[in-house]
This record gives sequence, structure tokens and C-alpha cells, in this order.
Amino acid sequence: MIKPIAMDYHQPVMLRECITSLAIKPEGVYVDLTFGGGGHSAAILAQLTTGKLYAFDQDPDARANAVALQDERLTFIPANFRYFSKYLRMYQVTAVDGILADLGVSSYQIDAPERGFSTRFEARLDMRMDKKSKITAADILNNFSQEELMVMFSNYAEIRNARTLAGAIVAARNTGPLTTSAQLKSLVLPLARRGKENQYLARVYQALRIEVNDELAALREMLAQTATTLAPGGRLVVMSYHSLEDRLVKYYMNTGNFDGKQEKDFYGNLLRPLTPVTRKPVTAAQEELARNNRARSAKLRVAEKEK
Repeated sequence: MIKPIAMDYHQPVMLRECITSLAIKPEGVYVDLTFGGGGHSAAILAQLTTGKLYAFDQDPDARANAVALQDERLTFIPANFRYFSKYLRMYQVTAVDGILADLGVSSYQIDAPERGFSTRFEARLDMRMDKKSKITAADILNNFSQEELMVMFSNYAEIRNARTLAGAIVAARNTGPLTTSAQLKSLVLPLARRGKENQYLARVYQALRIEVNDELAALREMLAQTATTLAPGGRLVVMSYHSLEDRLVKYYMNTGNFDGKQEKDFYGNLLRPLTPVTRKPVTAAQEELARNNRARSAKLRVAEKEK
């Protein structure tokens, strides 16, 4: 029986599917690249006997959650997952049996108004996963050129009127710096299609969050390290929440690169470090969707290293 850690603010998405996909060996070595509230890590630990779990998170709030687990089999590493293989080597770990990454923003981050991740709250425009980082969403809005803003909103949120949005931001900041969510909302909402205001605002926030945290570059760097870190038969399990992330995960698992281009050897065999376990992504069951709205956009992909 898989039991999530009892934390009111965090409800792990597709917990059972994630743990089942890892095919955990009780004596194995596993990595949770996105510790967050600790729900997935707690479930992995529940399956281990003599095994070890290494958990990563750059958010300092996550450390307290790791301490709360009080498990000597858990090693918490306060770092961005883009550096995970380097840190594992520091612990003399050269191969692991499974890697899990839940790419979504944790519920406790979204529900903390001061972090600036949610469109629901009046807050300063922050959006930093790592509080030590110097660049906030406000810095980007006030310092990026109109062209840079347009490219960001187009590439990271696929906003069709990105040029108009960028121009409106530049014009607004000429009268004073943009620092709060209320200022951003008053600027953004009139540019959205009627009835689609919330979706439009969410896309704007998504683009800013990706830029602030360099999320896509970090994801590519992380994925590129997984094949050499996994032991033969080891599994990579990744859950994404928007198409930009899912596309990178799918391409890497299917082809071993981020362009989605298949490479074959002389005999026509695909050259790729991992093999997808399922052809299509796993999505949440109706029962979970009914109780956890965050699961609606989640896509779970699984790949395995050849034995």
C-alpha cells in the first residue's frame, strides 16, 4: 500500500502511477529530482529496505520537509536538478536504479502568496524557485527589451499577440516600475480574448516563471545526464504539465535528442540511450481528476535503459 506523506499543502499527482513506473527494488538506489513537499519521496522510501534515496530541491522550504521525514536512507541535496549527476558523484554514486522528476510547481509554492507563483493572490512579482537567485519576474518585466519580451511570451507561452503584449508592458513601465500582480493583471487582462482571461493570464505567468528559473534549459541539461546515470534496466519517470516540457521529455525518450530526429545504425536500429516503456503518456484517472484539479494537465512518461 502506497501512502503519501501527510502534508495538508501538498497532494502528489499520480502518486501510484509514478511509484509503479519506477519498478522499485527494495535494495535499489533512487533519485527524486523534485522533492517539494516530499510526497513522492515518502512513497519511494516505503518501498525500500536497504536501498537509498537521493532527493534534490533548490527551494529552501523543501529542506524542512526532508528533515520531517526522519529517514536515514534519505539524503537531501539542496541544489537545482540540472547539476544532479555532479552531486551524486560527490556521494560516490555512479549508477542508480530509477530517477523521478515531477516538473510541476508544488502546491505549497503556489499557495504561498509571497512567492508570486499564483494568479489568485495580490503579491510582488517574484516567481523564484531558488530564493537566492537575483532575478525576479519584476526584473524581467522592467528590464527586458520589447523584442526580448515578445520572444519570451511567444516561445514560452505560445501567446499569439505577444508583440502587442510586449508593447503594452514597455509603455506601462515608462510611467513607473511594474512590481505587483495587480499591476500586471490590469495590464494583461484587457488584451485577452473575452472569456479566456484566466487562461491568458496563466500563460503570461508561465512564460515569466520559465524565464526566471531558466526551466527549459535546466530540463534539457537534466535529461541529458539521465542515461549515463541510470544502471542497466534503470527507469526514468518524468511528469510534465505543459507542452513545452512534455515535448522535450518525449523527444529525449524517443530519440535521445531534443529535436525529435531519429538516428539509426547500419542495420536500421534506432540509436537512443533509453527505450520508452509506454507509447503514449500516462494521464490521471477520473477519480484523481475529481479530487485534484492540478492533475488535469499532467502527462507521465517512462523510459528504461537497456539491460
